Amino acid sequence: MASRLVEAEGALLVPFHADGRIWREQLQATSGDRCAELLRQLAALPDAQLQSRPSGEAVTAVLDPLVGRLLGQAQVFATSVVARSIQQGRLYVFSGRRGYGWSEVHRRHLQMVADLTGVALENEGLQQDMRRHERLDRQMSTGAEIQAQLLPDRCPVIEGVELAARCRPAFQVGGDYYDFIPTIPESAGRRREQGRWALVMGDVMGKGIPAGLLMTLLRGMLRAEVLSGLPPDRILHDLNQLAQEDLAHSHRFVTLFYSDYDPPTRRLRYANAAHNPPLLWRRAAGRVERLDAPGLLIGLQSEAEYGCGSQQLDPGDVLLYYTDGVTEAPGFSGERFDEVRLMRSFHVACRSGLGAQRILDQLFARLDGFVGSDRQLEDDASMVVLKVREEVMLPPLPPPGGP
Repeated sequence: MASRLVEAEGALLVPFHADGRIWREQLQATSGDRCAELLRQLAALPDAQLQSRPSGEAVTAVLDPLVGRLLGQAQVFATSVVARSIQQGRLYVFSGRRGYGWSEVHRRHLQMVADLTGVALENEGLQQDMRRHERLDRQMSTGAEIQAQLLPDRCPVIEGVELAARCRPAFQVGGDYYDFIPTIPESAGRRREQGRWALVMGDVMGKGIPAGLLMTLLRGMLRAEVLSGLPPDRILHDLNQLAQEDLAHSHRFVTLFYSDYDPPTRRLRYANAAHNPPLLWRRAAGRVERLDAPGLLIGLQSEAEYGCGSQQLDPGDVLLYYTDGVTEAPGFSGERFDEVRLMRSFHVACRSGLGAQRILDQLFARLDGFVGSDRQLEDDASMVVLKVREEVMLPPLPPPGGP
């Protein structure tokens, strides 16, 4: 259009990326051997020659002399293609015809073409950004679907207890992880319900896709380790060694609380890799305790050792596993939800005699009320509630011979 408008021999458009690189896919020129050679030379121009200078200086010092040299004796009109005060490219119009000159009318017409081209290039850039964001959204949605499938879609049936769990990611894909793993996976029916179960809560440092991918990797390693039948401290020790190399490459760490529960004895064993200690409501005493054991983050030190704790659970006792996205959630004033507030809310819910699901619902409702229902959480927030069913007390039988 530019060359026809002023009856020139040809024209060349050199668009730029935002960082100053030549947008090679959008190089445009009229047909002819001279323009073909121009396009080859520009496509081969190293990006560093333009990016090392401010865009205006780069055009003057590098592009203009190169184009002028390749066009030989032709007369060249050059103007910047600008949109919103940002240089989007450079337009060159040339003619080797004897007696050809650039009139003021020619210059105004070519500047008009350059301005329209700047708008078109900006729109194309916005369209590409939109398509890139759409692809990323699709990838995020796919990642969220995969992660949702990896987290348990429902709580298992374990004899003598009620379970409830929920994960609320800050982004579509998150780094929180919880799991219920049978230690004898081939068992079924009542034998499976009475068997020992591993109950796990973890948190990969960070959010989004990288944390989600590491969580997925960790889940596979842990499920394989559970089959060994080792106690919790050995499980974490071996998991730490297995995950060491992958976590070192990612420069991330993992907190993990691992426990196993034996339904016939109601015995809970546990080990902790620097995760938030779960809270235990003791019905008989009417108080909340913290379950903790010494241990370093997974991935921090290859020969880390982990302590092992054990608790006998009684009917009516309630156990709460959670991630730091719960206690570190900020309220309207900037104050954190914190562990003290969580313990208080947990105490109230347990004292009311609610079931596991209603305790979980009440805790999330309390968290939402603190953060604000219209505000997004800054970090993934997950909670798992385990409640030991209360024993049914039958009335005493009347003494023999009584009425």
